[in-house]
Amino acid sequence: MPATDYQGSSAPFASIGRSILSIRRDHFHMETSSNHNHDGGQDQQELDSFQKQVTERFLELSNVTGEDLLSLSWIRRLLDAFLCCQEEFRAILFNNKVNMAKAPLDRHVAEFFERSVKALDVCNAIRDGIEQIRQWEKHLEIVLVALDPNQRMLGEGQFRRAKKALTDLAIGMLDEKDSGSVLQHRNRSFGRNNTSKDHRPAGHYRSLSWSVSRSWSAAKQLQAIGNNLAAPRGNEITATNGLVVPVYTMSSILLFVMWTLVAAIPCQDRGLQTHFAIPRQYTWAAPIMSLHERIIEESKRRDRRNANGLLKEIFIIEKSARHMTELADSVQFPLVDEKENEVRKSVTDLGLVCEGMKEGLDPLERQVREVFHRIVRSRTEGLDTLGRPNPE
Repeated sequence: MPATDYQGSSAPFASIGRSILSIRRDHFHMETSSNHNHDGGQDQQELDSFQKQVTERFLELSNVTGEDLLSLSWIRRLLDAFLCCQEEFRAILFNNKVNMAKAPLDRHVAEFFERSVKALDVCNAIRDGIEQIRQWEKHLEIVLVALDPNQRMLGEGQFRRAKKALTDLAIGMLDEKDSGSVLQHRNRSFGRNNTSKDHRPAGHYRSLSWSVSRSWSAAKQLQAIGNNLAAPRGNEITATNGLVVPVYTMSSILLFVMWTLVAAIPCQDRGLQTHFAIPRQYTWAAPIMSLHERIIEESKRRDRRNANGLLKEIFIIEKSARHMTELADSVQFPLVDEKENEVRKSVTDLGLVCEGMKEGLDPLERQVREVFHRIVRSRTEGLDTLGRPNPE
């Protein structure tokens, strides 16, 4: 569906958003009857609460073991945090519509919306990457069918089929590393299926808008999102009654979340060179910078240096495929009982890997879709408030 037609695909987040906004609106109407000093105190409480919530969420995300960092479950928690922060930020903007149109806040808000629209391409590229992981998973599923542990006998034909699937998987993953591209000929988005002629494989979504071209670069897109992102100066904070601070906060969160997605998921021209420099006076700076450093360290590990993505499950796929390939190459026929038992156990373990991927990829894709549409909705509302034309 087109971005402008979106009505909310995640019921829990939609209800949270409505409840937050209704609370904010109640506060707004109650405050109109209070004096100016009281308004200022309430406004400051709202801004302080936002900073506190951001800090707590990223402290929780940073309190993760090395095994769980960059796992599917952790990435989903990261997107949960982003969506909650986005909704709270949206409520702040709603409560300060008049101030949004005044200088210098209007410029900072407009710059945030320009950054957010660049993040939409990242969301599209990440969804392509998720689809690519699914293609790798399908090769493993062929291995599972060929060497099904429930079969009475495992013969040469089954092993030939399994080895072909493993070879196709290895070639596919190697091609990704060499090209740095995910489905380069894909041109689609979070939209309705296009009825125009399309020569891509069946099941791929077609683009109605927001495409990622062959020349698109995730690294350059991240650079564009972070371009000129600097902490507000004291006079800007004073002139905006502190409202410029949550704008900077949300811009920094947007950049970090998009950078982490690019680090974890295969996408076109991945790159982790994005520079982060958050002043220490922001309480959420420490956990974000800590996570950034840990992800960089993960990327430098010898066994991860040339990976398609730092997602833990990708590493598990590579490891499982390598083990199954070595095992399949070592068998001789007829199979001895010891080797047959080893094969059956390895296939059972591989089945657990595939099951975990199935359970994690679909919810992750839905969350990326939700991030995409939440950004679109917030930007549309913001541009309407600023009185500027909306290209969507």
